[in-house]
Amino acid sequence: MPRYKPVHRDPLLLPVVLADQVQPGTFEFALDHLVEHELDLSALDARFCNDVTGASAYDPRVMLKIVLLAYSRGLITSRRIEQACRQNVLFMAVSGDSQPSYTHIAKFVRELGEQIQPLFTQVLLTCDRQGLIGQQMFAIDGVKLPSNASKERSGTHAELRHRADRLDKAARKMLELHRSRDDGGDEPAGDADRRQRIDALHKEAQATRDFLAREQQRRNRKGQELKSNVTDNDSAKMATSKGVIQGYAAQAAVDASHQVMVAADVTGSGSEQAMLLPMIEQTAGWRAEHTLITADAGYHSKENLQALHDAGIAAMVA
Repeated sequence: MPRYKPVHRDPLLLPVVLADQVQPGTFEFALDHLVEHELDLSALDARFCNDVTGASAYDPRVMLKIVLLAYSRGLITSRRIEQACRQNVLFMAVSGDSQPSYTHIAKFVRELGEQIQPLFTQVLLTCDRQGLIGQQMFAIDGVKLPSNASKERSGTHAELRHRADRLDKAARKMLELHRSRDDGGDEPAGDADRRQRIDALHKEAQATRDFLAREQQRRNRKGQELKSNVTDNDSAKMATSKGVIQGYAAQAAVDASHQVMVAADVTGSGSEQAMLLPMIEQTAGWRAEHTLITADAGYHSKENLQALHDAGIAAMVA
């Protein structure tokens, strides 16, 4: 019988020096220094008025570091970020072992809103001071991201009205069946579920009608109606290599020298052609006269090429 070294699974106390976990030369070290010493977060501090009364709040600097570190590692949901803050020593070190709940994380991200662009600009200014923006070439590309909205709840206003009518019709048929069974004097198994489905159909139909009464038709630059979505009207149906999704088109312009992102935007339009000129306009403050703009074939159109020529912008669009 072979002999192996023993395996211990008894409780073990491990002393951890959190400050030693954030090592110089790492992303988390740069992130910690940037947030603590470079960014002006007074606008985030101004949201709180609990200096005398009220419960203490999580420091927005800590929350910002947690969220940005999580995003850099592909963690984009509040629950997964909360889990990392409780189980990952690096997240504990960056956050000072604050361990915010997923509700606090989601609330922070939701309320960040208009502060994102000023923070982004501050980061770019810091990168520029460090000589990280070479201005030789900016590459523009995009990616389509799914939203949490169902594409089945998308359509033109006429299609959504028709869908609401069909939902009401389905609910009426189920209600008639339910009443006919009630007249028989018994309540077969499944009637409770049927009543819930009837209520759900009526609620969805009413939600669709409320949406139509509240929201105007979305139209493109040519005046053609775009499909709206009852759940998330900022998103749109988009074709991807894996099929059609309901989501957003994210664009970024990246400097070639050190891969610093100099511009970014997210829209509910699947057309990359419509995003090229707005993205180039965003880079105006960082672009030099000699800066070359590159973009793939998705951004190619006669109108875009003409606009670039008229503006005297050096560009290569596939």
